[in-house]
Amino acid sequence: MNLFHSVTGLFCLLILGVFPFGCIAIRPVNSDRLFGFTEAPDYRNGAACPVTEQAETMSYCDPSLIHVAMTLDSEYLRGSMAAVHSVLRHASCPEHVFFHFISAEFDPESNPRVLTRLVRSIFPSLNFQVYVFREDGVLSLISSSIRLALENPLNYARNYLGDILDPCVNRVIYLDSDVILVDDVHKLWNVQLTGSRVIGAPEYCHANFTKYFTDSFWFDPILPRVFGSRNPCYFNTGVMVMDLEKWREGNYRMKIESWMKLQKRTRIYELGSLPPFLLVFGGNVEPIDHKWNQHGLGGDNVKGSCRSLHPGPVSLLHWSGKGKPWVRLDEKKPCPLDYLWEPYDLYKPISRTK
Repeated sequence: MNLFHSVTGLFCLLILGVFPFGCIAIRPVNSDRLFGFTEAPDYRNGAACPVTEQAETMSYCDPSLIHVAMTLDSEYLRGSMAAVHSVLRHASCPEHVFFHFISAEFDPESNPRVLTRLVRSIFPSLNFQVYVFREDGVLSLISSSIRLALENPLNYARNYLGDILDPCVNRVIYLDSDVILVDDVHKLWNVQLTGSRVIGAPEYCHANFTKYFTDSFWFDPILPRVFGSRNPCYFNTGVMVMDLEKWREGNYRMKIESWMKLQKRTRIYELGSLPPFLLVFGGNVEPIDHKWNQHGLGGDNVKGSCRSLHPGPVSLLHWSGKGKPWVRLDEKKPCPLDYLWEPYDLYKPISRTK
């Protein structure tokens, strides 16, 4: 049986190298889902933008670029394309936004060549690159979570952006796939990270910070001391401005991994990739206006019930939680705020005639 699986796996790898959609032994590929998107409008720079190079020659090392990193996988692809669409629609200089897409290593539908062709078909003038996230290095560090989706290795790709992206990229905005921007991304890019701060994000200091860790953590005589004199607040890792130069110099990937290794031995939290970030950066985050992450619109992690906006202005809507707007809209059970996501949706499923 093992020999059969080995031969089958080798055959699939060979087939994938030639025909990305040909291997169904690992997971069937739904080509309708991949190529059921319409082309987005062609968003161009305004007169006040810097003079741009030709798309064919523009390098991601160009210092005038705004860098945005996102993950791409088959389950959240529709959300990712809507997020990109929203960024471009509201950007003052859309041709100066460069997208870094991180794809899953073991998802046939996330084959870099397939994704590159797909993104190019939707956004012909987009500046972007697709990278493969080597999941082997993080699989052994992932512990079980309260929701299976939170255990997806791609959720941890943000930990490795300093390694994945070229060293010339020293700053990046990380965005989850379930966000919509309704403001100019250039404003978020211009946030200054003061002092030694490595990341910037909206903080929520009224949230009950203790609930993100177990009693085993809080009752330990040593572990809570990690915060020292810091006053840690909750922040959502789905929207972050990251100084990758400081990240690399401080070896923050290793610091996050050390907490993940401890979690494997002693369960100190229940959520997925968020708590290690809270442990490393809690109390030392550059606070960004809350309007840049109106989060929780997907409801809680169990029921995914409908929620309303937080009071105040809105620059970014975030459907964090179990419920995703494209799923609820397709099921004809949308929440009121899901209709704000719908205008950015570029997916138009191919109708089949019986």
